[in-house]
Amino acid sequence: MLYVKVASNDNVAIAIKDLKKGTDVGDGIILNEDIPQAHKLALVDIKKGDPVIRYNVLLGYANEDIKKGDWINEFKITLPTPPSLDDMEYATNINYPLPKPLRTTFLGYEVEGNPYAGTRNILAIHTTVQCVTGVLNVAIKRIKEELLPKYKNVDNVVAINHAYGCGVAINAREAKVPIRILHNLVYNPNFGGEVMVVSLGCEKLTVDKLIDPIYNTKENVIVLQEKKGFDDMIRSIMSMAEEKLKKLNKRQRKELPLSKLCIGMQCGGSDAFSGVSANPSAGYASDMLVNAGATVMFSEVTEVRDGVHYIASRCVNKDVRDKLAKEMAWYDKYLLEGDVDRSANPTPGNKKGGLSNIVEKAMGSIAKSGHAPIVDVLSPGERPTKSGLIYAATPASDIVCGPCQLASGITLEVFMTGRGTPYNLAASPVIKVCSRNELKDMWQDLIDINAGPVATGEMTIAEKGSELFKYIIDCASGKIKSKAESYNLANDLCIFNPAPIT
Repeated sequence: MLYVKVASNDNVAIAIKDLKKGTDVGDGIILNEDIPQAHKLALVDIKKGDPVIRYNVLLGYANEDIKKGDWINEFKITLPTPPSLDDMEYATNINYPLPKPLRTTFLGYEVEGNPYAGTRNILAIHTTVQCVTGVLNVAIKRIKEELLPKYKNVDNVVAINHAYGCGVAINAREAKVPIRILHNLVYNPNFGGEVMVVSLGCEKLTVDKLIDPIYNTKENVIVLQEKKGFDDMIRSIMSMAEEKLKKLNKRQRKELPLSKLCIGMQCGGSDAFSGVSANPSAGYASDMLVNAGATVMFSEVTEVRDGVHYIASRCVNKDVRDKLAKEMAWYDKYLLEGDVDRSANPTPGNKKGGLSNIVEKAMGSIAKSGHAPIVDVLSPGERPTKSGLIYAATPASDIVCGPCQLASGITLEVFMTGRGTPYNLAASPVIKVCSRNELKDMWQDLIDINAGPVATGEMTIAEKGSELFKYIIDCASGKIKSKAESYNLANDLCIFNPAPIT
């Protein structure tokens, strides 16, 4: 077969590869025009105004007559009305049988007082304001060259630099979002419970806003305006860092139950195969993890908004459903105030990869959450209080979603892509899963898991999901590094700030 049809009621399918005009693709369908790989072809005649269906879901309405064998792209579909957030059904789809986990333990670093264990042993140096970034970067370079080699059990030293902290409306209503994210980042399990902060001294994000009072001591905080010049600043940072490294170096991995593991699921550079191969495989691995007691977070508000009713049906109770509706409504308002709507989400690359609109992208995105019941919904950067599958509301931007998930406590991220991205986090391993064979061939040394064989029918979702599950446990246990991690790739942390900048 030269195309993939997801559900029996679909009236469109996606091309397995580039197809030429005149190709007989089976079932009496002759292509009327060239159709690029992953783009949609009409399986039947569709009249203007009729629904276009994929995943057994309404993608939109045909804005012109479409003949069987035609190419359907973003210009031929009009978006439907978004699902209502009022009175969504809940707990109607929470009994799906989850696959049996292949393992129930991993090797991790326990952190006193934290429900989750680290997958890495990292010294993180946090900042209160962007103004200190230059000094800290110089110090980090010297720490890695002169100190880190002495402490073999420490994986890395990472600067938590960001663009927040001053020139901002610190008391504005939505300033709570970036402050919460930066505060909770301090306590990510990969940082081993050690707290180290570099402050300038005159910023609006004061140290007491960033860390809890118990940690606001001279053993944990350096104020650059109190130092006698640049050399003193560097010496002070290096001296404090060495004391932290000594403590972190004593930590050892232990065999722990998967209930101590917190994983993030994210996708970026998606294509029309993402919802067929990579994301469902990740969803299968997610279901295994949840069934073993782990916590798994999936995110990206605009990439679930058009399937929110499907998510609500998996919420375990009314409170979780109501929190989901609240987060969606907040983001609807946020977009409206920016004079945009959900259609602003798909990128040129998404569309080149066959995703016509945000509805189609959303249905593929949701697939990475598997079928487990949703036990909690988090605001951006909020820390969870429950274990299991959690919806962590964040923007869809990769470099914003990642820090939000880190703040919520993930210690490893699984990232699905169809078009390709070298994205990675310095504070957490990122496992890259691609949706098609061609991307794995192109980026052999950047892709960890190739889900392309699922799209071509050579492997099942269960087989690929099981492979990914094993890879996640091995990576979390430090037995392997992800490809991006092995190259020391790291994106800048972009902290979500919906509040005004002054």
